[in-house]
Amino acid sequence: MSYDAPPWRPPSEAYSVLIRVTRGCPWNKCAFCSMYKDMKFQVKGLEDIRRDLGAAAQLYGRGASTLFIGDSDSLVAKVDFLVEVLGLIQKHFPFLKRITSYTRGRTLAKRKIEDLTRLREAGLTRLHVGLETGNHLLLEYIQKGLTPQEMMEGGTKAIEAGLQLSLYVLLGIGGEDRWEDHARGTARVLNAVSPHFIRLRTFIPIPGTLMYKKIQGGEFRLASPLTVLKETRLILENLECPSLFLSDHVSNYASIEGRLPQDKEKMIEELDGFIGELESSPALLRSLEERHRGIHL
Repeated sequence: MSYDAPPWRPPSEAYSVLIRVTRGCPWNKCAFCSMYKDMKFQVKGLEDIRRDLGAAAQLYGRGASTLFIGDSDSLVAKVDFLVEVLGLIQKHFPFLKRITSYTRGRTLAKRKIEDLTRLREAGLTRLHVGLETGNHLLLEYIQKGLTPQEMMEGGTKAIEAGLQLSLYVLLGIGGEDRWEDHARGTARVLNAVSPHFIRLRTFIPIPGTLMYKKIQGGEFRLASPLTVLKETRLILENLECPSLFLSDHVSNYASIEGRLPQDKEKMIEELDGFIGELESSPALLRSLEERHRGIHL
């Protein structure tokens, strides 16, 4: 049974059917990312996707309730093609409650609201998008290929089209020197977009990436665990959007979650507890920093 499943998917899609509509990443220049580097971006043919759907139906069962479309930015494909793909998906999996996909903020900014609405009406329900940071200088530094304005425009379009939006924030990407700029700029973009989900990930330098080389060369000072927690607190402190705030990844130093704005103070208190514990225990902080260096470098 031939089945070309996406090599990566969001943790929240762990139990979803995985269907590859595109291969690779059309941008593929982010300084922190090692994904898709060994493949040229392409949109898969409809017959290949149809075969994958048939194989996936055998593997998962037609009663599956959620499905994730890969790879990194399938919304760059033509809308008519994606509408046809969504129709095939629902034919093979008639009981789906959720169909999701990765995409990029710039891709959304270029899309017409009418096109995004067509995709939602065809069955697409949720988009996973890497914001990383809302600071324009840091976005340039990490070669994200995105501006804060594009993310605000694209995110707003997606929500106006009726799509759920999950934005990812990369904690620590400002390093020791620009964590406050990172936090304030990120909160600004999140407030402007008001995504349904804000998901935190902590920056992990990966050998072979440009950011890894910047750290090794002394150009970028990796943020300590204490700095990352303070950064998280500053983001939360400046958020005013009605979003679900989730620290749902193994890379993070603190596991906090809640609904904004009602759970904001509770989450800040939890972070203050973690911060206070680290500040009052040099041995614990050193232990975390050693673990931090060991994992990351």
